[in-house]
Amino acid sequence: MKKLAFAAVGGALVGVALTSQVGPLIADEAKRDSSVYEQLDLFGDIFERIRAQYVEPVETDKLIEAAINGMLTSLDPHSSYLSAKDFEDMQVQTKGEFGGLGIEVTQEEGFVKVISPMDDTPADKAGIKAGDYITHVNGEAINGLTLDQAVDMMRGPIGSEIIITVVREGVQEPFDVSIIRDRIKLQAVKGRVVGKAVILRITTFNDQTTSGLVDALNKGIEELGGKDNLEGVVIDLRNNPGGLLDEAITVSDAFLETGEIVSTRGRSASDGERYNASAGDLIDGKPIVILINGGSASASEIVTGALQDHHRAIVVGTKSFGKGSVQSLIPLKGDGAMRLTTARYYTPSGRSIQALGISPDIVVQQPASPPPGTAAAAEEEKATAARERSEASLRGAISNDSMTEDEKRQYLEEQAAAEESAKLRDEDYQLAYAVDILKGLTKLAPSETP
Repeated sequence: MKKLAFAAVGGALVGVALTSQVGPLIADEAKRDSSVYEQLDLFGDIFERIRAQYVEPVETDKLIEAAINGMLTSLDPHSSYLSAKDFEDMQVQTKGEFGGLGIEVTQEEGFVKVISPMDDTPADKAGIKAGDYITHVNGEAINGLTLDQAVDMMRGPIGSEIIITVVREGVQEPFDVSIIRDRIKLQAVKGRVVGKAVILRITTFNDQTTSGLVDALNKGIEELGGKDNLEGVVIDLRNNPGGLLDEAITVSDAFLETGEIVSTRGRSASDGERYNASAGDLIDGKPIVILINGGSASASEIVTGALQDHHRAIVVGTKSFGKGSVQSLIPLKGDGAMRLTTARYYTPSGRSIQALGISPDIVVQQPASPPPGTAAAAEEEKATAARERSEASLRGAISNDSMTEDEKRQYLEEQAAAEESAKLRDEDYQLAYAVDILKGLTKLAPSETP
């Protein structure tokens, strides 16, 4: 009886409290509504005054579009309004083919900042680098423009020239770069074999990425003569600006047997989603090294974070870009769309990398090669020539009698494979480092006994 009485009294008290609070709540809500209507009236008044009194006639649709875009871009660098044409262009880009320069950009302090140039595109060939700031397009300043307006200025007919002014860290003066616009045809994944490792270079996450990865991996394994001869895989995500969330999830799933890949959390608890791996690892647990740098963003960071948190891969390179937000594309009337930041994403361990990036397990900088024709380049060439001399190259050197011919042949083959990998250091030091890690992991792996 006491319990029932207590529950009844508690219910009565809550009812009284609610009744006493209803009046102020309604008043607060009415006050907020009144404020919103006043602001909308102010907007309408300004809109009409511009139409009637601005020094030149204005197109009302462009005026409204600019107002909508201003409202969205005030939220964060990734929310914006897409006109019907821009929305169509974005849908084409996810298919892997579009026209332009081949750079992924964001906006920072009013300037356009390059997240990364895409491989083998006009921007990449012209020497544009991640972290560059673009301040002018064809001599016209872009400071103060929205990101979409600046991007529109960089678009143009295929084959036409554009001159962009670049500010680069470590370079004292801004400099101009001439680029010829071209059709950007992205091959999402490129594969090759180095030694006994398969290198998978993922340039973007579009709807061809996962299928391209599977094809490139299978081709590499076939070239090695089967999975038993595979030492491991290097997944190169450097300067990969991201793309489709679904593709990042399926790429991660390709190397995970179980567990969470990524979770997203929105404004309310009901907006959150979790994505989990399904059984099946394409390389049966063999070692993975992931390469990242400051141009690795968004979907690249999802893959890296998932495999790093599950201890499925060793991450090598430099800190990633740190874009940990999810944008939803919401179609609107008139065939346009709204790109709105609706959630943050979290790695399996529950960490958000927004504005922080992913830190590699092993930090490896990419050393700059000395410019050709300089004293430093001549010194490096001299040192390389010295390294190539050995006892075996001397005339009359006695032979090695500790090995049979078969053992010697096998030793020479292993040596040749090691030298092939070593050549990478001149071409790509970070990638060579990743391949060396795979070799080390293979050597440390316990051997199977019959």
